Amino acid sequence: MASPRPSHDSLSSVSTTSLVFERLDEREKLNADLSDLDDEDPLHDGPSGEDEAEAFVAPTANKNIVGIDKAFKKILLFMVGLFLAAWVVALFTYLSTKSYQHSSDKEHDPAATASRGSGKKVTLEQVMDGYWRPQSHEISWIEGANGEDGLLLERTAPGKDYLVVEDVRSQNEEHIEADGKIASAQTLMKDGWFNVGDRQLKPDYVWPSPDLKKVLISTDTVAIWRYSFTGIYWVFDVETQTAEPLDPENPALRVQLAQWSPKSDAIVYTSANNMYVRRLGGDNVVQITKDGGSEYFYGIPDWVYEEEVFGDNSATWWSEKGDFVAFLRTNETLVPEYPIQFFIERPSGEQPPPGEENYPEVQQLKYPKAGSPNPFVDLLFYDMVRGDVFSVEIEGGFAPDDLLITDITWAGNKVLVKETNRVSDIMRVILIDVTARTGKTVRTVDVGKLDGGWFEISHDTTYIPADPSNGRSEDGYIDTIIYNDRDHMAYFSPLDSDEPVMLTSGKWEVVAAPSAVDLKNNLAYFVATKESSIERHVYSVKFDGSDLKPLTDTSQEGYHDVSFSSKAGYALVTNRGPNVPTQKVISTPSNTEAYEHVMEENKDLADRARKHELPLLQYGTITVDGVKLNYLERRPPHFDPKKRYPVLFQQYSGPGSQSVDKRFSVDFQSYVAASLGYIVVTVDGRGTGFIGRKARVIVRKHLGVYEAQDQIAAAKIWAAKPYTDESRIAIWGWSYGGFQTLKTLEQDAGATFRYGMAVAPVTDWRFYDSIYTERYMLTPQQNDEGYDQTAISNVSALAKNVRFLIMHGVADDNVHMQNTLTLLDKLDLAGVENYDLHMFPDSNHGIYFHNANRIVYDKLNNWLINAFNGEWLKVSDAKPVPNKAKRDMEWVKRSGVAINGGQTLPLSSLSGWESQ
Repeated sequence: MASPRPSHDSLSSVSTTSLVFERLDEREKLNADLSDLDDEDPLHDGPSGEDEAEAFVAPTANKNIVGIDKAFKKILLFMVGLFLAAWVVALFTYLSTKSYQHSSDKEHDPAATASRGSGKKVTLEQVMDGYWRPQSHEISWIEGANGEDGLLLERTAPGKDYLVVEDVRSQNEEHIEADGKIASAQTLMKDGWFNVGDRQLKPDYVWPSPDLKKVLISTDTVAIWRYSFTGIYWVFDVETQTAEPLDPENPALRVQLAQWSPKSDAIVYTSANNMYVRRLGGDNVVQITKDGGSEYFYGIPDWVYEEEVFGDNSATWWSEKGDFVAFLRTNETLVPEYPIQFFIERPSGEQPPPGEENYPEVQQLKYPKAGSPNPFVDLLFYDMVRGDVFSVEIEGGFAPDDLLITDITWAGNKVLVKETNRVSDIMRVILIDVTARTGKTVRTVDVGKLDGGWFEISHDTTYIPADPSNGRSEDGYIDTIIYNDRDHMAYFSPLDSDEPVMLTSGKWEVVAAPSAVDLKNNLAYFVATKESSIERHVYSVKFDGSDLKPLTDTSQEGYHDVSFSSKAGYALVTNRGPNVPTQKVISTPSNTEAYEHVMEENKDLADRARKHELPLLQYGTITVDGVKLNYLERRPPHFDPKKRYPVLFQQYSGPGSQSVDKRFSVDFQSYVAASLGYIVVTVDGRGTGFIGRKARVIVRKHLGVYEAQDQIAAAKIWAAKPYTDESRIAIWGWSYGGFQTLKTLEQDAGATFRYGMAVAPVTDWRFYDSIYTERYMLTPQQNDEGYDQTAISNVSALAKNVRFLIMHGVADDNVHMQNTLTLLDKLDLAGVENYDLHMFPDSNHGIYFHNANRIVYDKLNNWLINAFNGEWLKVSDAKPVPNKAKRDMEWVKRSGVAINGGQTLPLSSLSGWESQ
């Protein structure tokens, strides 16, 4: 890597013009001093002249001076003019680009293509410790008790009561000073603690009631899986600032989930897998279900539905008027168990019996692997008036072992239910009338016949109630559907319609749409890739598909996300890149009063970016098999195209994912490029998102195959570049990226990639959960050959790489350690040893337990340096050193000890030397 350039601060106060003319004066003096030595110079012959040449050639006494040849004079004048013109251009560039400033005085430029000068190094410690993490704010938007818009819930804000509801405009001091309109604040909890009997308790989670008169509080929470937890729940009264147990008869009751009724008069909750309802105004608790237990769940998801379907700990949905509760019943009777061992800690909190302290704690997790029995699910309803539980049977449904219920949306006193078959390529939309207790199928889509792909699970369906006076004669809903090879937004009305009004279309896609709706103005807001597949902007469109326009500035590159107030009058817009992230609250077209307030500028982060040498980012596309694929190349700050750099490929590659985008990020890849001086490339291959479904669904039944082909094709492109070292190319990834790392090394067999680093990899999709895997692979019974093809099994091909690294958490409940262990067995059977392994006890998929995450990145860092330094070439075929002298020299070489000036270094002075 090139040495940092010296600072030019000492020149910044000197006139550039004076510097140029000082150099001209020096040149005249130099010519005069050297004239006596140049007697043979033909310019010194001839009569005296007074032309411009005399400024450069001093006359010599007592000699005839001959005039300058006219042709040469013209050339000389031209050269002088050219010099002056170049100087003017250079001066303009110097001033206009502020090159006289030190690099730390300039704003970070994410589009820079050359070094900005010298600066501090990005360190791994900074990346790990959050030094480069942007500050951001989340607004918990809340609707006022009387339907007011623009209110937020603040917790532990400096100088304020513990839990407060206030107008978002109260955050803006300029608005306050200008006597701007602001709704009055309301304190819900004055203190960050409350007393119950002789106990003082601190809230872990809080949920205000819709009328803002009560607060539901969880204390003593214990995490279960990614989203789920249990806690002891309390009902806090705002007026008296006192609390009572959720179940007055059982104050220490552990609760898995609790939710307010929209009327604020009841709380439905799940405890020990059964459902209950507590009506306020009394102490009575009604038990809704009776048979919940280890095999039956009510109102909450099991592991696989929590992880792969809902992404949440809830499977309970109140109707808008609070007169019905919909909930999922999950039957895990047939689901096999997978044992997860904990050797250090005991997550259950229970101590083993005497004499069994030295045995690991084992959690038996109900985990359906691909092809194994899934949990059976059905949708039930509780009638708050009648007090009974009922279900609605629909003709033509999927068999219980072939059913996934993926989304529930209340539409008045009707319910829209999305369900798919087990492999997620046929979807039914069901409409249930809970008052009449009847239902029907209103829409069926066979995406397997449409494009051979699958349905991704989403939860963005939005109910649009009828409003005849506002042009909406019947109830309807907005949803994201497949349209012309892309994901687009559609409006269905009435509810049982299967012919929508398309709100968006084109060669771009909507993202989790709609983000919000404005019922008064018939507007839907959404995020989309309309400007670029690697950007995100916010837009609005009318319910009839007209007047589509941006809410964010599309003239500038940007990657935005957004959260809207309850009635969409305000929005918190976060611009995550490519520049240093910023946040602001704005009024939307739904609001007649204009408002804008910058909430976060990340000035400290911008200052850090100015003072550090960040990698140079090159975005572009490559074409593989006719498909354009996005890439991001990170170059060292002092990139020199004449040098040859090692290349690290980083990727995730999972179906529908995206790693190449315009977000600002200083991560591990940035550190590798900026401080280790390597080139780091990310390519989103086929199967990834936002490049059209045709390029996405090609991977179905063959996960990893096309993705690996694309990584190899990309590596060959970079290997052919004049500034890369084709003998030093590596690839790494985590989770799906770990799988893809190994699959790429297997398919490449050392031809292009020499090294790889895989963290928590899948090695055989038969070992992963059913709902995720079968969506892309079908079941093993349907696609046995495809599962064989995608498994990491050709270990002789892996042996052709120089070396690879695998790391895995022993207590990984997501990608089980079984994946790595079965691969190790294949390697052992084939006698393959060109790999390193690190297992982390008690760590889950994120690998954090007992400093593990830091060790992961230290290992990645050091292992990669050793790889590109050629260290693994030395250990690939170890041989004994034949004699003591050579062994000593080999020890010195490996230890990095330098011996200068021919001096000898006694072996006794070497640290770690042992005489033999």
